[in-house]
Amino acid sequence: MNFTGYARPDGSAGIRNHVLVIPGGFLAAKICDFVDGTKTILTADTGSGRTSLDRETIARTLIGLGRNPNVASVIIHTLSPGVGYPELKPARLAEEIAKSGKRVEILDVAKEGSTFRALEKGVPLAREMVLEASRLRRQPFDLSHLAIGVKCGHSDTTSGIAGNPVIGNLFDRIVAAGGTAFFGETTEIIGAEHILCQRGINEEVSRKILEAAAKIEAAAKATGDDIRTVNPVPSNIAGGISSLEEKSLGAIHKSGSAPVQDVLKYGERPAGKGLYFVDNWMSMGSIFAGYAASGAQLVIFQLGGGGVVGNDLLHTSTAVIAPLLWTTANPKTLAMAPTSLDFYSGTVIEGKDTIEEAGGKLLQLVLDIASGTMTRVETLRHTDPTQIYLRDPSF
Repeated sequence: MNFTGYARPDGSAGIRNHVLVIPGGFLAAKICDFVDGTKTILTADTGSGRTSLDRETIARTLIGLGRNPNVASVIIHTLSPGVGYPELKPARLAEEIAKSGKRVEILDVAKEGSTFRALEKGVPLAREMVLEASRLRRQPFDLSHLAIGVKCGHSDTTSGIAGNPVIGNLFDRIVAAGGTAFFGETTEIIGAEHILCQRGINEEVSRKILEAAAKIEAAAKATGDDIRTVNPVPSNIAGGISSLEEKSLGAIHKSGSAPVQDVLKYGERPAGKGLYFVDNWMSMGSIFAGYAASGAQLVIFQLGGGGVVGNDLLHTSTAVIAPLLWTTANPKTLAMAPTSLDFYSGTVIEGKDTIEEAGGKLLQLVLDIASGTMTRVETLRHTDPTQIYLRDPSF
């Protein structure tokens, strides 16, 4: 099975063809306002007042977004509070992104003499790079060139029965074909980590899975809270989930059945192909940008529907340069948001499809989107802010 994408110098394939302007902020936003075909990150996480560990996470995210196959070329500007830190120096970001073989340009505000002069230079530069990218033509690629990331949210009983297992079947198909798949949400493996760790390719990976769960549970206890008073969240309880363990047992189904190759940090690029667990935060405002930085060209939100009432306009992608596909197995959720949801797996519960049949249909949709068809929320211009997953206190 193939999709049509944009060939990149490093051998990867983009399913979209953006020019990325980073870091975020006024200059990047205004360039993107003027020039179609550009993207930037909307975030308050500049690195200022952050520890070196957190600054490295921000840098890893920006570099990963720049190296993502959906990006044709990159402009890096110097108008950001964090650019003075060694981790976030524009030259360092440019050097790392350029290893992918794509064009990278630095827009130096000090050299131009002012913000507005930098804008004067940045707009024509971005236009030139967009025109350059537009000359690329899609060509066929097999599934080994595809990487996707998933989260589940507002999980309810339909999530564990059908929604997540169908995503898992999709993951198994992509991984079996030589592709890459990411799953995470560390709080939502607690109570099921003893099962998930058995799928590690070796003892070290199994240990990493157990350590990730133990570390996040200990961090919650250090605040004086038991994680189980935070999760399940109210919408899960409204959807019929009674405990964190019950939620986790359903959540891990979205990973399918393939061996877990490694445990990655937020925004970390994998060493190879296959299935990876990412030690990340469950928030959709954070998780998708991390997957995109790891190399995912497409991200998926498997929506339950517990406690979600009247929200027919679902969120757009916070992955910056990767489109967001919404799925659900809940018929009430489908009826509520038909213009936002891309796929319905409730047919499994209704007896119309097996998990394998629904997984096959979802794969066909993924290939269609990878070949250029927009997701429903991709048609919207609004973008919610991205919150990079930073673990240390700010100062």
